[in-house]
Amino acid sequence: MTDIHIVGAGIHTFGRHDDLTGLDQGVFAVRQALADAGLDWSDIQFGFGGSEAAGNADAVMPRLGLTGMQFINVKNGCAAGGSALLSGYWAIKSGEFDLGVVVGFDKHPRGAFNAMPADWGLPEWYGELGLMLTTQFFANKITRYMGLHGISPVTLGRVAEKAFENGVRAPHAWRRKAISLQAIMDSRMISDPLTQYMFCSPAEGGVALILASDRKMRELGLSGPKVRGAAVRTRVPGSFEVFSPSLDVERGPSPTQLAAKAAYDMAGVGPDEIDVAQIQDTESGAEIMHMAENGFCQDGEQERLVADGATRLGGRLPINTDGGCLACGEPIGASGLRQVHENVQQLRGRAEGRQTPDARLAYSQVYGAPGLSAVVILEA
Repeated sequence: MTDIHIVGAGIHTFGRHDDLTGLDQGVFAVRQALADAGLDWSDIQFGFGGSEAAGNADAVMPRLGLTGMQFINVKNGCAAGGSALLSGYWAIKSGEFDLGVVVGFDKHPRGAFNAMPADWGLPEWYGELGLMLTTQFFANKITRYMGLHGISPVTLGRVAEKAFENGVRAPHAWRRKAISLQAIMDSRMISDPLTQYMFCSPAEGGVALILASDRKMRELGLSGPKVRGAAVRTRVPGSFEVFSPSLDVERGPSPTQLAAKAAYDMAGVGPDEIDVAQIQDTESGAEIMHMAENGFCQDGEQERLVADGATRLGGRLPINTDGGCLACGEPIGASGLRQVHENVQQLRGRAEGRQTPDARLAYSQVYGAPGLSAVVILEA
């Protein structure tokens, strides 16, 4: 059975870069990943890439070299990066290839994402009510969750406080200044109960990862974390996801619960064995809900865990060690791969200033519209 490893990783700093295109940032990340692995572009056999707003990902090829390699563009919302990685995993697992690149980059304008109802099979009235604006949907969703499970507004603030503290320690983060809990709670209300500093911002950035079969890795004299599990799952009847026009009386599992179970089963591990995790946190409420959906706690336990510092650096399970989307922002094509990049650094012992000691298993989960989730589990 072929094992797949990540033998090179590159990232362009997230944030705002007025002098660079999204493509520039993607090319930078690929070159950095190649340098990390000590490889040339001509060594790469295939590529998968995603970009939502910065053009086709295969536009990196004229800049890097037209070698005739297979390159497939991936478009899957916020899970584009995770989907590209899973596609690369399958390409090597099938035996067709044994060395490839996955890349994600983006460059979004300032302001909220401008999703159109028709693009998602929804009627115009859904947009006219303001529900295509994800800030409103997720505020409504976390309000319901807080009422059902006893989560207080201050817990939302503590999630954001942790994110900005971690961002200070991550060279690729956008927001690299700590913000006090009081300042977060007192900041402008955007969509009750979520204040300004409880939301991430659309951003820019690029990430690339080099994947190799275990045979090819040994042949090249390289090393890197092994992909133990990888899965993408979509919504089922009864799940309540972004752009859902209604909430069913009989609830079904979420795509995150389905993807998490598939990845755990594939890896042969359980959530209690994970040492460090990067999970969706486009707003503070997302991290709270996804802690339970990924199996790290029961619904309602987040109140105590967050207050006790269990998810902070040095806690029982450090979550979003580079500050997550809250500190890094969200360039859609790159966001899921940023999580995996951070876990690669953690498992290699390179996450200076935010390192999880003796980390062996690292977990990442990214969520996207209209209700899909991608999970990757890596082993040192």
